[in-house]
Parts: sequence; structure tokens; C-alpha cells
Amino acid sequence: MKAVRGGILMLYSRPFAFRDAATIREHIGSFRRHSRFDVCPINTIYGFPPTLRDWQFDVIVMHYTLFASAHYGLGQRWLEYIDGCRESYKITFFQDEYYACPTRFAFLRNHKINCVYTLLDEVWGPRVYSDHTGIEMVVPTLAGYVSKEMLQAAQRFALPDSNRSIDIGYRTRPLSPYMGKSAREKTHIAEETLRRCQGLDLVLDIETEEHHRLYGKAWYQFLGQCRACIGVEAGVSVFDLDGSVYSRYRELRELYPQASFEEMVRRLEPVMSPEEGRIFYRTVSPRHFEAAAFGITQILFEGRYSGVLDEERHYISLKKDFSNFDEVIARFRSKDARSEITQAAWRDLIDSGAYSYERFINGFDRVLESCGLSPVRKHAFSKLMLRSNAVRPDVVASFVSRVLLEVMRRLYGWTQRSPFARRFVVPIIRPVMKPLVRLYKKRRQL
Repeated sequence: MKAVRGGILMLYSRPFAFRDAATIREHIGSFRRHSRFDVCPINTIYGFPPTLRDWQFDVIVMHYTLFASAHYGLGQRWLEYIDGCRESYKITFFQDEYYACPTRFAFLRNHKINCVYTLLDEVWGPRVYSDHTGIEMVVPTLAGYVSKEMLQAAQRFALPDSNRSIDIGYRTRPLSPYMGKSAREKTHIAEETLRRCQGLDLVLDIETEEHHRLYGKAWYQFLGQCRACIGVEAGVSVFDLDGSVYSRYRELRELYPQASFEEMVRRLEPVMSPEEGRIFYRTVSPRHFEAAAFGITQILFEGRYSGVLDEERHYISLKKDFSNFDEVIARFRSKDARSEITQAAWRDLIDSGAYSYERFINGFDRVLESCGLSPVRKHAFSKLMLRSNAVRPDVVASFVSRVLLEVMRRLYGWTQRSPFARRFVVPIIRPVMKPLVRLYKKRRQL
């Protein structure tokens, strides 16, 4: 391999054909936009580019989108390449770290990873990763930061308070029982708020189902209409270090496919109870930065919020038993109180620049420099590498199979909500799914 001094290979996995959260796009793009190192981004879903064998980078960054499930988005050729880059400094970013821990720990050990960026705090990060893998460099990070795109969207879509049509807005989706008691918080705050606001002359737009989620322009338009939003800390209360909780959950899901959330929690209790709250894995969410940017008053369950949000300064604190709900609504109804909170949130979270992507990447660069790496002038190889991952037969096949697989997945999701579809559509798509999955898995190895 030819050594390229000062270069960062940025590996990520993103299906361009379909919508995803803006925070994912912004996080991926922030490295190339703000780093003083030369960054070469490669989307791994299109396969392994043959010309990559001729290059070795000082740093290989593996983005959290590669680890979005228990089955990592790196085929054999990618893993062989990573292992062959013995002189490269290897960094992984993780989110949703609460399950498949044995797989993650094995990946870090087997592929000689040097540094982990984690949503665990500065106390628990080393206890989890250093103790189980021997990695010495463990860096706490946030799930997302404040981007220029976010600020531009706020400037475009955020309406004056008097012109907003929604008093309290919210979007979420149900989480799984194996995540612990906190998994119920996202839907519980929505359901209880809807119940308690009946007859209060408030306009609510609160939804908890996947098909009501909003993306892109539609999401920003929604935010711009909201005077307030409800919310909770991101994360879970069960960090499944040995994989026993998730394994038991899968077994129970096979045995009791129609079991309710509460029933599944009860059946998981013997294995889940010892893990409940043992490792702290709650964090501030990019949604909290979005709300601050859009001038939305946040009504949030009590929590730490990574030390970013201060109770009653940046948000109205709602107790988890709703015992202060009347006081919360009274404070929300005060326009002066809303203005005070939104101005403080804008000043401390947005205008200060303390949580910008530029600040985050500056810190990332400093970590590399502390390891003896130095940024140099930009190289032309980045454009060459991007061209090398352009249209090839295997790239086209991988892309097409990914598109078709996503179409089938969405069709299947629709069938779960429609008796008509279950009867007439499922028999058609079921035989198509199996060969399509095989094709996608085969192409992913390229």
C-alpha cells in the first residue's frame, strides 16, 4: 500500500435513495467540512472500490451508521483492508450501544481499534470499553450537534410565536421492552400529556407511531409551527453488557409474538431487573438543539441531559409522575416565561457556538494531534477515491438491491397495518423477499 500522510478514510453507510434523519447527514458531512485533516468519505453500501487497495491512510474512521444493527455493514473485503492497514490509527463512533455488546467488543479487539467515541459519559465509557477490550482512548461525545443546515432551516421555517398554530407538538416511535423502564418514557409522556390536556383549550399535534414520523422539509415545517414540545432524555436504562437480555427478548418474541409491551417487560423481569439502571446511558438529543434553534419551549422529564440543559433555565421540568403538570401548563401559558426560556436556550446552546459541529470537529482534530498525527495540506486523492467508487456493475447491483429491499420493507410495514394487504399483498411479496435478501447480502460482501 502507498502511505498517504495526513489522510482520513471516513467509512459510513447511508442509502441515498431514501430519506433519513438530517442529523445523520450532518454528522457524516461535518468531518470533511470542518476538519483540518484531509478527509476521504466512502459509502460502504456500494461495495469495496478496487483502487482503495493502493492507498493507506493515517486514520480510518468508522461512522456509527456502520454499526446500526447487530450485523455490521462491513463485508469481508472491507475487514481485510482495515486489518491490512496496520499503521493506520483506527477510530469507531458508536450509538445505540446498549445491546450486541459482545459483538462490539469482539470487533474492537479483532480489528485492533485504537479509539472509541461513545455516548457513555466520562465515567462509564472507560469502564465499559477499556475494561472489556483494553482500549485506552475512550472519548465521550454527543449524538449530534448544531449545524449550519439546522440554523438555516430555523431561519427559514420558524414562525413568530403569535403565528404558530401548534401549542405542543411531538413525534416519537415505540421502543422495545428489552431497553428497560426508560423505553416506555417516550410514549408515556405523549399519552399522558394527551390525556391531561383534554379540555384545556390547547392545540396538540402529538403522535407516537412510526408512520407519523416526519423527515426533511416536512419536519422543519412542523417544528416551525410549534410553540412547545415535550421530550425525554435519549438513551435507555438497561445496558446489556453480556447480551443476555436481548437474547431472552428474541426468544420470548418468538414464543409470544402478540405480547404487549407490559407483558414482555414482565416476562423479561428475571434477566432485566439486575441490569436496570446499573450503567447510566442517557444523553441529550439532537432534537433538543433543534428546539433551541427554532425557539421552541421544551417541556421535558427531569434528567441530566449530559449537563447541556439546565432545569427551568433551558426547559420546563416535568416530573415523571406528572405531579406538577398543572404548574407546567401554567408556566407554558405565560408568553413571558416562554420567551425567557427560549432566549436562554438560544443564547447558551446555539449562539454561543459551544455545541456546534465546528467545535466538535476541532476537538476531534485535537485528539488526533495528541496521538502524534499532524494535518497537512489537502491531497488530490480524495477526488480520485470518490471517482473510484462511482458507477461499476457491482455498485449498480448493490444499489438496486438496496432500493428494492427498502421498497419491500416498507410494503411489509404497510401490510402490518392493513388486513386487506395482509391477505392479498403478503403472498406476492413474500417469495420476492428471500432472493432479494440473498442478493443484497452477497453484494454487501463486495
